[in-house]
Amino acid sequence: MGTTGSSTRPSTEPDTGPTTDFSDAAPRASRPASGTAFTAAAARAAHLLVDTEPVIFSDPLAATLLGDRAEELLAYHRLHGTHPVLAGARAQAVCRARFTEDRLHRANSGIDQYVILGAGLDSFAYRSTSTRFRVFEVDQPATQAVKRELLDTAGITTPASVTFVPVDFEADRLREQLVQSGLDPFRPVFVAWLGVTVYLTRKAILATLTDLGGFAPGSEIVTDHLLPAELRDAAGNSYAEAVAAMAAEQGEPWHTFLSPTAMATLLTDAGFEVVEQAGQRDSVAPELWRRADALRPSALSALVHARIPARPGM
Repeated sequence: MGTTGSSTRPSTEPDTGPTTDFSDAAPRASRPASGTAFTAAAARAAHLLVDTEPVIFSDPLAATLLGDRAEELLAYHRLHGTHPVLAGARAQAVCRARFTEDRLHRANSGIDQYVILGAGLDSFAYRSTSTRFRVFEVDQPATQAVKRELLDTAGITTPASVTFVPVDFEADRLREQLVQSGLDPFRPVFVAWLGVTVYLTRKAILATLTDLGGFAPGSEIVTDHLLPAELRDAAGNSYAEAVAAMAAEQGEPWHTFLSPTAMATLLTDAGFEVVEQAGQRDSVAPELWRRADALRPSALSALVHARIPARPGM
């Protein structure tokens, strides 16, 4: 997903890792589904294949949902799993997934509507044993069509609790589309919005958050954002330099980098109150970083958990 606007090139420090070229490790923009949907799923799948215990996040369906691209995409991780870019991609994908689903399960018991924005190949609805949530998967029509085909090919039944909401993120009103698809606007929702804000302008991020801010009080959101260069460490800058170039080449350029303070301001302006902010290291339990593999936390991105407070007079 991308929007028009001037792209900000990240300032970086030199990459001291191997010079292996991973530019073909993701689908090209000419393919119908977003390349990031596949690379994120490949990172989650590879975590179970190439990294040692402790497992940060287990997504046993991720490899299956890669379909006939699984061998190609996972080969990069198998052959070059210690490369900083690939190890960084795995850390990024599994930490944000773990953080989000932990907060989802801890959410107020009155929340039973779960909205996944830019759902990609997210597998929550197909591996969860919980019957608590009605899940709304929101994505571009082309990406959703590919996912549904992959589910069908794999013989994975779509639960009755899942509603696919095709959205043109640049033209449609998100909350309106969700309500038309059956979401109850008078009851709180939990929203996951991961791996997307970097592709949008700050104006588009605020517009989306403001739309979401119209949900019922008690609604919660987890989203993430990439840090500006001055807040990243050497590993984060090396990763950003490599991956930003690949993303631009695939037609999905990076646009926006936000400090935690700037992200909190956007959320507050949209009607949310911030509950928690965490860098990659603090997004999961400390014992999960006691590792013998290549996964290391970096100062690359941050996560934020926020909720809509009760409105005056309610």
